[in-house]
Amino acid sequence: MQEDFIASLSTIFDRELTQLEKEINLYPDEASVWTLQGDIKNSGGTLCLHLCGNLQHFLGAVLNKNGYIRDREHEFAARAIPRHLLLDEILKTKETVKQTLQQLEPEILEQEYPVQVWGYPVTTLFFLIHLAGHLNYHLGQVNYHRRISAASV
Repeated sequence: MQEDFIASLSTIFDRELTQLEKEINLYPDEASVWTLQGDIKNSGGTLCLHLCGNLQHFLGAVLNKNGYIRDREHEFAARAIPRHLLLDEILKTKETVKQTLQQLEPEILEQEYPVQVWGYPVTTLFFLIHLAGHLNYHLGQVNYHRRISAASV
């Protein structure tokens, strides 16, 4: 049963990261990836960096112990990073997620996630489901940002 959960999560993460790649490619130009409009505080580029940093940290560094060091401040402060570098980061993230989930022992899902992100323990399965939801939530924001950015070009 746990193997099914891992396979399902792997499929969801891959699908959503592939969609993030498509969204970044669909921006009409480099500048629009980083534009801010109205009350929107995070550009598509910012959200892309945040999602990649988040997954590489919580899957790669925490679960897979791959040595990734997250710079969350950079995720939100960086600007005008070329699109091809964002796409490279998505590919690295896809590979990290794939490797981590492939090596994950199914019984780990029922164990406590190694980090108490919210100050209380949750299972690894719970946290992986949270990460998939977090990815999807911000992916929707990237889609919206891209569409309003394209409309203003």
